[in-house]
Amino acid sequence: MGHTAISVTGLPAPGLRPFVRSYQAYDLRGFAPGVHIGLPGPYLTVVISLAAPTLVSLDSAAAPQGFAALASGLFAGPAFLPHDGNQTGVQLDLTPAGARALLGVPAGELAGLCVDLRDLLGPAGRDLPSQLADLATWPERFALLDRVLGCQSEGDPAPTETLTRAYRRILASAGTLPIASLADELGWSRRHLSARFTAEYGIGPKEAARVARFARSRELLVGHGRLSLARIAADCGYSDQAHLAREWRDLAGCSPSAWLAGEEFPIVQVGGREASVASSV
Repeated sequence: MGHTAISVTGLPAPGLRPFVRSYQAYDLRGFAPGVHIGLPGPYLTVVISLAAPTLVSLDSAAAPQGFAALASGLFAGPAFLPHDGNQTGVQLDLTPAGARALLGVPAGELAGLCVDLRDLLGPAGRDLPSQLADLATWPERFALLDRVLGCQSEGDPAPTETLTRAYRRILASAGTLPIASLADELGWSRRHLSARFTAEYGIGPKEAARVARFARSRELLVGHGRLSLARIAADCGYSDQAHLAREWRDLAGCSPSAWLAGEEFPIVQVGGREASVASSV
């Protein structure tokens, strides 16, 4: 039996773009059942299912939980998503500022967790999965997300400009900026930077840099004109290919080659987004 894979990307309304990078819709049907591995990245993740609940576990040995809509914070390890070969929904990648503005909590409160999105959005979010499913097209669904999230964008105040700058500098360097240099640039001690950063984001600056570097390696791994692992290691600032492989085993639970070969679905996470590596429209 054949399978179909549809991926549709939408941009949020301009006022939401500091908080949401994109809407990534997917409709995957007829694939073999398996376990999709969700990889760590530098953005918080929201997943809203338009069909069966999304099953997820942050521990491969634990029983998965089912969510009609979920929000997860920053983490430095894989998530495990069992599936029956069919998934339909939309993923949003939230900036840390988006956690405060749209969900009403700092990113640190969600670090290493998956929680019910509807508990964070309150009344506006309780019927969101069914309301999205009732619409006929993805543009209509994206417009509904704009309306619902636009009404939420008055949450907690943003973190200090210094913390925001620190996070942006780590991402802009794809994790290659030395933390000591960042602390000097900000006029803080490394200890003070680590304490403030961890309190706000739930992971420390060194761990955030590690995740950003990993995300860059993942993006290069599945990009056009596939690069060798040695080239990816060099481009991402790893000491050598063996260092790259160790980081992948720690953060993804497997080597980059094993992950790419074992990915069941034709849509895989890239840099906090979903990128098609098979048929898509």
